[in-house]
Amino acid sequence: MSGQRAAMGPLIAIIGCDGSGKSTVSAEVLAWASRFGPATAVHLGKQAGTVGRKLERWPLVGAWLGRVIQRKSDSARAQRDKKSPGLLTALVLAVFSLRAARRFRRMLAVRRQGLIIITDRYPQLDVPGSYDGTGLSVTASGNPIVRWLARRERIRHERMTRHVPDLVLRLNVDLDTACARKPDHRRALLAEKIAATPLLTFNGAPIIELDATQPLADVLAAARATPSCGRGRATHWGKGSSGKCGARGQVSILFV
Repeated sequence: MSGQRAAMGPLIAIIGCDGSGKSTVSAEVLAWASRFGPATAVHLGKQAGTVGRKLERWPLVGAWLGRVIQRKSDSARAQRDKKSPGLLTALVLAVFSLRAARRFRRMLAVRRQGLIIITDRYPQLDVPGSYDGTGLSVTASGNPIVRWLARRERIRHERMTRHVPDLVLRLNVDLDTACARKPDHRRALLAEKIAATPLLTFNGAPIIELDATQPLADVLAAARATPSCGRGRATHWGKGSSGKCGARGQVSILFV
């Protein structure tokens, strides 16, 4: 595993609540990373919310579809660890999970070619039911088929999360800022994501905390200036950086 990791290109994951500026920061980080070698950006989210909001804009039936999706998703979240959702809801969740897993496999194939990878979002197991975690619970009672789907989803996430990012940029944002940037998102859901953001550990990956309420130039400057020690391979944004490193690794330069 260590040999395979050494042969792979660097992987930088950018995470944060909707409205924290992940897409904008990802594009800027990609442009910066491209100065040091071939690089590409990958979206690793399930994009269920994006699809749902697009359906809501359909003429005639959009509003009705939006209410159905909201009711089903609220019920699934509320009962997640107690009772499995209906088969149809579980199948929809499974499809989005499979799409995300396929994107992850494609990302790994590109990473094995040595490219620098910048990801918008990253799979995790710290906060089930949210933030690109598992959508189905393996402990909830219910339909045997749904429970089987939950086990398969869990296995897929365990496989994906074994690939620990070399660096995580965590974009922290307050609720009012997130709502102002994403007026089509539900405030309660944004609040849940903001509360979950500091709980994500990504299997001990080095994490740089960034204040995403600041101007973009300041956010990028902070990301480049902060050294971060990884699992035997530390990360710096450029030559001449200095900083202290914990016991997980020695200070080195990733982009040289």
